[in-house]
Amino acid sequence: MLTLRPANLDDIEQEYLFVKDIPADENGYINEWHGISRRKFDKALAVMIAQSEGRELPDGYVPATYYFLWDNDTIVGQFHFRHFLSPSLVSGAGHIGYYIAPGYRGKGFASAGLRLLMKAVRDTVPENEFYLRVNADNPASLRVMLKNGGYIHHKGCDKYYVRIPKETVK
Repeated sequence: MLTLRPANLDDIEQEYLFVKDIPADENGYINEWHGISRRKFDKALAVMIAQSEGRELPDGYVPATYYFLWDNDTIVGQFHFRHFLSPSLVSGAGHIGYYIAPGYRGKGFASAGLRLLMKAVRDTVPENEFYLRVNADNPASLRVMLKNGGYIHHKGCDKYYVRIPKETVK
């Protein structure tokens, strides 16, 4: 059964094992904790949790929550949800970024995880649409967004900017 859980202290060991192996930049999903030691991850997780509560935010950042996508007892993906948009997020990364571990790609986990996340945070987002961005050379991720009710709002030189109306999230 698929579940989505915010980063938390109870699951720290599994979260650590998952996060340390996410590449630093995987198709535009930035992981600042690639290769992190277990001791440093303890501090990083505390910061992740604080930032989800609007604390310890660097200048210009908005509250953001990291969620882990679980398939029963295994983490298969991570989602980064920004609670609202700053001007740089409107023209940039948007509300949601996600990463699915290579062994779980192409099996519907990204589509299901995105749907679960949007349902969970729908009332948190003040905008009428979810904003997402995807690299133009990542058609699989673009299909995930479109499958979840998204449309291409515009295209930059190497990115698609996708919007998903909140009313399509069920």
